Amino acid sequence: MSKIDWTPKALKQLVKLPIAIQDSINDAVDAMAIEWPASRNVKSMVNRSDYRLRVGRYRVLFIVLPDGEIRVFRINEVKKRDDRTY
Repeated sequence: MSKIDWTPKALKQLVKLPIAIQDSINDAVDAMAIEWPASRNVKSMVNRSDYRLRVGRYRVLFIVLPDGEIRVFRINEVKKRDDRTY
């Protein structure tokens, strides 16, 4: 069982995006939570403790909190990929 915890900053960034992209990101996050840790389009960030999920030109930055059997994913940011994303 997984729980997805969106930070206020990430929700604010998400609602500024077009509805179609919001739906794609929500679907990708839900699929990632179900398939974890064998999720596609997920990579560990170099020299950091968080991960990134690639959804088209957008990146969802998140961490996995150690809660035993229940996996808690805290979504930190949703950003469009460019040279300033990371």
